Amino acid sequence: MIADNLERVRARIAAACRAAGRDVQSVTLLVVSKRFGPDAVRAAASADARCFGENHVQEALEKMNALGDLSGMVEWHLIGPLQSNKTRVVAERFDWVQSVDRLKIAERLSAQRPATLAPLSVCLQVNVSGETTKSGVAPDELEPLARAVARLPRLRLRGLMSIPAPVQGFDAQRAPHRALRRLQEALVRQGLALDTLSMGMSDDLEAAIAEGSTMVRVGTAVFGSR
Repeated sequence: MIADNLERVRARIAAACRAAGRDVQSVTLLVVSKRFGPDAVRAAASADARCFGENHVQEALEKMNALGDLSGMVEWHLIGPLQSNKTRVVAERFDWVQSVDRLKIAERLSAQRPATLAPLSVCLQVNVSGETTKSGVAPDELEPLARAVARLPRLRLRGLMSIPAPVQGFDAQRAPHRALRRLQEALVRQGLALDTLSMGMSDDLEAAIAEGSTMVRVGTAVFGSR
């Protein structure tokens, strides 16, 4: 079932890329595996999924330990909020952190990333919808944070991530993704080398790809409802 679901998601991504006049290789599928166990991750990996997103550090570590034979074959992305007391193990075990929204967290990840590992890829999470219940840096505070994070050693600032409020309708879904793309374009014009726009999930990946997403985060359409 998971393999079939992955094929359907990949077909959606390919169709969205064709509609947008984009190369399908320009969009990475991040499989969101939170609340699904190691067996589900292994099944997805057997169907050529290579990037997995987790919201909770401890849950992710348990899966990494159970799937040690996949080390080097898959990437682990933290996409949930990160507390300062968890930064060391995240710096040591994850490949990406997409939820950085404070300089303090970035500084701790930088200091704690082992020199024997490649720089930790990070995205800045932006609260494009202005929701008080959502994490993320406010758009008007993004530029100074991006400049500060880009200077930190052992980190590689890759781009921006957002989790906008869910809305109905293709045009309405495009609006917050367009806002994030424009924020990234402004940072690039100011000299930051960014290559990642992490936006779009199971319900709105087509709208996100239309607005330039380079990474869609899909869980429900792969594994089913949690």
